[in-house]
Amino acid sequence: MLDHPEVVCAYELNGRGQGHEVNWDALLNWSQSKKPVWVHLDCAHEATEAWLRDVAKLDTFVIDGLLAEESRPRCDAYDDGVLLVLRGVNLNPGADPEDMVSVRIWIDGKSVISTRFRHLMAVEDIRAQLAAGKGPVSTGHLVARLAASMTERMGPTIEELSDLVVELEDQLIGSDGGEPVELRDVRYKLIESRRVAIALRRYINPQRDALLRLSQLDEAWIDDRVLGRLRETVDRVTRITEELDEIRERSAVVQDELANRISQRMERTMYTLTVVATIMLPLGFITGLLGINVGGIPGTESPWAFWAVCAGLVIIVVLEVIFLRRHKWI
Repeated sequence: MLDHPEVVCAYELNGRGQGHEVNWDALLNWSQSKKPVWVHLDCAHEATEAWLRDVAKLDTFVIDGLLAEESRPRCDAYDDGVLLVLRGVNLNPGADPEDMVSVRIWIDGKSVISTRFRHLMAVEDIRAQLAAGKGPVSTGHLVARLAASMTERMGPTIEELSDLVVELEDQLIGSDGGEPVELRDVRYKLIESRRVAIALRRYINPQRDALLRLSQLDEAWIDDRVLGRLRETVDRVTRITEELDEIRERSAVVQDELANRISQRMERTMYTLTVVATIMLPLGFITGLLGINVGGIPGTESPWAFWAVCAGLVIIVVLEVIFLRRHKWI
């Protein structure tokens, strides 16, 4: 359809949930289209900036926003349109979910221009909906659907993270009286879960604010249908933010319990070593005293002296144990 790699896809919406892909000539004259147009571009391609400047004729600050490599979710309203930046979990093969992918969107009522650096599965969802005749019917509806799809795809990742923290909590707290838990494994998994939760919340929290601001804009293309979907997405993002907060709080509880377990283990170890040292100290003193290489050591010529010393040491150990137990030190 298109031999221009800077264009990932381009559709003309018919207003009934369907969209047909447009060719390059139509894109060069896209402003003359009587129907809403959606163009999705690859930021990594050098020709993308030229298309945005020469064909779409966007202002410089809008182009900079569409091509920015690092950007937090935001919603900026201008006289002729809205610049929206959204983030989603990275579900590409071999990628870390917290290495979030982003999409930058310019909406002016008649057209939608979106850009990305990495593959977005939410975009594929919209394309599949258009092919099935169940896609967005307007530019505002397209943006709302895209935001909703990106939000829904966060769900499994958040649930998996929450289940991991609950599992660690059950392993740690439920290990009393049962099989010992490997604290090192718990610690590594806990650190990873907290790291992921913090990284996700860094972008998801401002995304809620961006979508909330978008839903409050007075734009003609934000009708009741679009507004309802945006509000549902804002509510979903809010719940995800609350779930991340809960994950962080539960992780803190697990961290405290883990530190307590490690401290208890160290205390038991130190206690055992102290008891052993207390018992062995008199024995070491006696054997050391008898082992000095000077004349006059008693029993050197007696065949039963060794056994007498051993018996004496056993008696001393017994007396020490009785003493420690009487004082409830062991």
